[in-house]
Amino acid sequence: MGARALNRALLAAAGSGVLVGAAIVATRFAVAEVPPLTLALLRYAIGFVCLLPFALAPLRGVRLQRGDLLAMAALGIGQFALLIAFLNWGLLHIGAAQAALIFSLFPLLTLLLGALLGREEVTPQLAIGVLLSIAGVAVSLWPKLQGGHGGGWWGELAVLASAAIGAACSVLYRPYLQRYPTLPVSAFAMLASVLFLAVAALGEHWPQRVMHLSGTAWAVVAFVGLSSGLGYFWWLYALKRESPTRVTVFLALNPVTAAVLGALLLGEALSLSTGLALALIAAGLWFATRPVASGSRQVRAG
Repeated sequence: MGARALNRALLAAAGSGVLVGAAIVATRFAVAEVPPLTLALLRYAIGFVCLLPFALAPLRGVRLQRGDLLAMAALGIGQFALLIAFLNWGLLHIGAAQAALIFSLFPLLTLLLGALLGREEVTPQLAIGVLLSIAGVAVSLWPKLQGGHGGGWWGELAVLASAAIGAACSVLYRPYLQRYPTLPVSAFAMLASVLFLAVAALGEHWPQRVMHLSGTAWAVVAFVGLSSGLGYFWWLYALKRESPTRVTVFLALNPVTAAVLGALLLGEALSLSTGLALALIAAGLWFATRPVASGSRQVRAG
């Protein structure tokens, strides 16, 4: 692989990490007007429309098995419906920077689950990365711990649940991504989540709500949807050309972006503890995803 192709893949991964953080900040702004399930529905309906033109051509000559379609639909509902619904609900209760810090455990949870399933080798640097990232999340939550946390931990638990669902889906997708072209799998999974959310969000009266959204809310929803489609396309582009571990390290840009934009646009405090937490999580991700020594294999087939 040439240096230019490598640089484009890493730039795409970095761009995807930045868009995730920006989308979290935008979602924090939008959830005041758009309920969690309705926002998830709109987000991935727009994202699906963005992916669709790129997903049709690779399907020519590909025969999809019915059982695989059902499995991919279930994974899509988990990744794009349940994950984002938990994340949106959590953002009703905690700040964008704090949510991004917790959500940045996504790649480490993925690595740990892969290790449990025998697809990822557990190395000392992975263990160090896990400990550093956990320390970063602990630092970010320390002020709330000292304050008695009278509001409960439901917001933090919801964001952590969204990261865990994403990790599980990422690992379980592997056989289907090996069997079929990546973009059609992703577009189909996103479509399944949209259909699921269209029913699940009826309790939020989404058809009526959509008709009465303000222009500002529509602008934010459009940005979140476009960033989801573009960010996922960049993510897949990077994964196709680089190792998953080198790509996932760029999710460390997610909490950095959310913290900076949250401070600039939402007036959220950018404290010393937040900065320290960001540094610890970035270091943890670097340790956990840096290449292993030549001659050893980090990702096992299967």
